[in-house]
Amino acid sequence: MIRPACEDTFVIKNRNLKNDYHLLDLGPYSRASHCKPGHFVHIKLPTADVFFRRAFSVAHVSSHNGIEIILKVFGRGTKVMAGLRKGDPVNLLGPLGTPFKLPKKNETALIVAGGIGFPPLLFLTCEMIRRGWEPKQIVFFYGGRSAIDILERSRIKKLGVAFQPVTEDGSLGETGLVTESVEMYLLARRTDRFRIYGCGPPGMLKTTNDLGLKYGIPGQLSLEAPMPCGIGVCLGCVVELTGGGYARVCRDGPVFDIGEVV
Repeated sequence: MIRPACEDTFVIKNRNLKNDYHLLDLGPYSRASHCKPGHFVHIKLPTADVFFRRAFSVAHVSSHNGIEIILKVFGRGTKVMAGLRKGDPVNLLGPLGTPFKLPKKNETALIVAGGIGFPPLLFLTCEMIRRGWEPKQIVFFYGGRSAIDILERSRIKKLGVAFQPVTEDGSLGETGLVTESVEMYLLARRTDRFRIYGCGPPGMLKTTNDLGLKYGIPGQLSLEAPMPCGIGVCLGCVVELTGGGYARVCRDGPVFDIGEVV
């Protein structure tokens, strides 16, 4: 296991995905090949206006020894990142966190993505296929408020997985909440063996966790939390565990088993 370390690198590409979403390709990064689905990096920006690093899940490891992250502009830090140009310097601390565990070969993977929780699940899906899983064994549920929140659709479709977009306003795919579509899918296939993987807003993760417990389906969820330090020192991302005690999302997670976190 490689030890996390700080490393200077550069913006290779900043692709505007519209609606305040951006894809940043960062490299060269000597630790890119050590990044696994679920890992994140802590990014220091080239400005004194943003003091704390920003945590972002790795969405993809590129062929030129770089990594991709996907962000949405929410505040000052992400606004600065959205304005970065090719050649701008950034500093990466990583890879950090605990990655996903791959499913068994006889299990169908149910990917449950919500909003900007999509990137680590894209990485997981690509890694499964690279390691020999049949795309038809992967059902990719992706929920958003509207069609503009369902990112990289053509990229997902090219993977050959069963793509199931769900929007609250009905502008793409099924209408409603993504967890409602997941439950309907489960009810129609009670004899199949599944493993659930989720990342997204807290409410979606809570319902996904409840579905796993209700139907006895194992799986893992990647949690989102403020991470000022990223290495477990500041205790700004602590969550309560069902078995007692607490865990640091940045150090002990961000990936936890279904039923593990309160």
